[in-house]
Amino acid sequence: MRILTVGFSDEYAKQLIKELDEYFICIVDNAIDIYDATNFTDFRHYELVIIVDEGVKLSLERYVNEVKKKKSDTKVIILTDDSKQQSYFYALGVDDVVCQHCEHPDLVAARVLANMRHLFGTQITIDKLIIDIANKQIAYREDTVSLNGKTFDILAYLALRKKRVFSKDEIINALWPEPEYVSDNTVEVAINQIRKKIKDILGFQVIHTVRRRGYKFSYNQ
Repeated sequence: MRILTVGFSDEYAKQLIKELDEYFICIVDNAIDIYDATNFTDFRHYELVIIVDEGVKLSLERYVNEVKKKKSDTKVIILTDDSKQQSYFYALGVDDVVCQHCEHPDLVAARVLANMRHLFGTQITIDKLIIDIANKQIAYREDTVSLNGKTFDILAYLALRKKRVFSKDEIINALWPEPEYVSDNTVEVAINQIRKKIKDILGFQVIHTVRRRGYKFSYNQ
């Protein structure tokens, strides 16, 4: 999962990342302010944006609209010290508002978990297939197989979001720290490796190509 934090100090961002690492396999980018954040969201795909309220309503409203317009299922969490502004933030279409956050990165991490719980897991179990995220192993009945690095991460990423279709660009943006330097061919090679390994133990495929759209995980024995 790729997360963008906006308006955090470097130290607070590090504390939050440490907390989130306990729950998710994620990449976190940190933007200085709303203006800087547009440079990230213009070129990268995010599943979550966490914004520190700086009191500039017009800029915040415009930015939230742009984020939701680009990808409607991107969740937006606002951190504020002004609890009276909660109704205003929700009216903008944000997904959650956290008040009095400054000294509690663990609270923010817990709220992230509450909003992204469907993507949290150290193990995915589907029928007799087990994808062990913590140990990067795949087991089916008595058979096990290992996948390395990003190849495994792609499998876990798609399996946690089963039946959703993701383009190569979205996969690269989610899993590589600097996606601008990664080619589509890298994903294609990884997908082929996954398919070969999975078919060897299952006898059928779980990663399917959706023409002109991308890939999805679907377990159909």
